[in-house]
Amino acid sequence: MLIVERVERLRAQVREWKSEGLRIGFVPTMGNLHDGHLSLMELARQHCDKVVASIFVNPLQFGPNEDFDAYPRTFEADQQKLQMAGVDAVFYPSVEEMYPQGQDQTLVKVPAKLTELLEGASRPGHFDGVTTVVSKLFNMVQPDVAVFGQKDYQQFCVIEQMVRDMAMPIELIRGPIARDEDGLALSSRNQYLSSEQRQIAPKLYVTLLDVVTALKSGNRDFQALEKAAIQNLSAVGFDSVDYVKIVHPQTLLESAPQENEFAVLAVAKLGHTRLLDNILVS
Repeated sequence: MLIVERVERLRAQVREWKSEGLRIGFVPTMGNLHDGHLSLMELARQHCDKVVASIFVNPLQFGPNEDFDAYPRTFEADQQKLQMAGVDAVFYPSVEEMYPQGQDQTLVKVPAKLTELLEGASRPGHFDGVTTVVSKLFNMVQPDVAVFGQKDYQQFCVIEQMVRDMAMPIELIRGPIARDEDGLALSSRNQYLSSEQRQIAPKLYVTLLDVVTALKSGNRDFQALEKAAIQNLSAVGFDSVDYVKIVHPQTLLESAPQENEFAVLAVAKLGHTRLLDNILVS
């Protein structure tokens, strides 16, 4: 497995592979990897001849109240996991390599109707940082396929619109949410849960399943379903709930009663740990 820190070296390797007619897959990450990330590597391997993973903690997507310096850097452990997963190359750039002009640089922005609701409502500018870094990484890696996880569903939708609007020649694949045996969505944040909080955390998924059951039975009182879900999460021990929303899976706006496809999205907190989950309903 190659470990590449410079863009020039990365591009040279990708050019060599493409000259051999090989198909390139790409999985961008911020490191601190778990089995959910590794499932995306496996998915990329199923669609491509060579897989490139990136590890880069992106300062542009951290807000003023979010501690960029405290984000866990676990490169040695990540490297071993990627090796075992059969990844062919790891792009591990410095901040200076990614942003040689500093943070005063061109930003890639997707329309606000998709980026200023849900996660964007509480994290202004977050998605501008995401689309900017992903756009740069796409230009650096030049993959045929890029794989992202469903857990950050809004992020996937934002990147999907960027790729479509900018006519990027990249096929996007959305990997399913990897879950623990009790249903908890795998996340780097789970390591911060106390043993008591870890017992409560899977009830986020259970609550979403209850919403899905109601939708499939024909219940279209979205506000009542959302309110009941929030109340249930509070009752089972969550400290606060940022939102539970039933939305259209493409626009992320409130669904119409006649719709038959939904995305049920939720964010709830246990202590300072913010847990995201979602289920797509068809």
